[in-house]
Amino acid sequence: MSAPHVHSTELDLVFGALADATRRGILAHVARHDTASVNDLVALFDLSQPAISKHLKVLEHAGLVHRDRDGQLRPVRLNAAPMQAAASWLGQYEHHWVQRLDALAVYVAKLQRERATTTTTKPTPKKQKTTKTKKKKTTNRKDAHDRH
Repeated sequence: MSAPHVHSTELDLVFGALADATRRGILAHVARHDTASVNDLVALFDLSQPAISKHLKVLEHAGLVHRDRDGQLRPVRLNAAPMQAAASWLGQYEHHWVQRLDALAVYVAKLQRERATTTTTKPTPKKQKTTKTKKKKTTNRKDAHDRH
């Protein structure tokens, strides 16, 4: 089973961009709000403007975002197409994952059945006889002193 042809460099760029939590957060924010300015992202992630710009350059290079020109502003917009290509590539392994998880579920169910039959047929251990020892009666010094 083969995924649609995707150039490995494109996938490397997408997965590299998605490997960073801040960049994933930027993508999530832009997806929810359609656009975001650099200043919005600076405030949201409590990072410097140069740090946000570096993250945006990585995302742009991977094709995950693009910046529009709107006068002085350059709003950031999501481009989800490269993520679809990555999802398609990952999708070729879905059948394998499902098979492995199904096999695991069958194995766990078998273990649970075995455990249930073992615990219900196990004989209960017999109690051992214990010998009782008589306790020696001791007197407290204070009690003995009070009696005199």
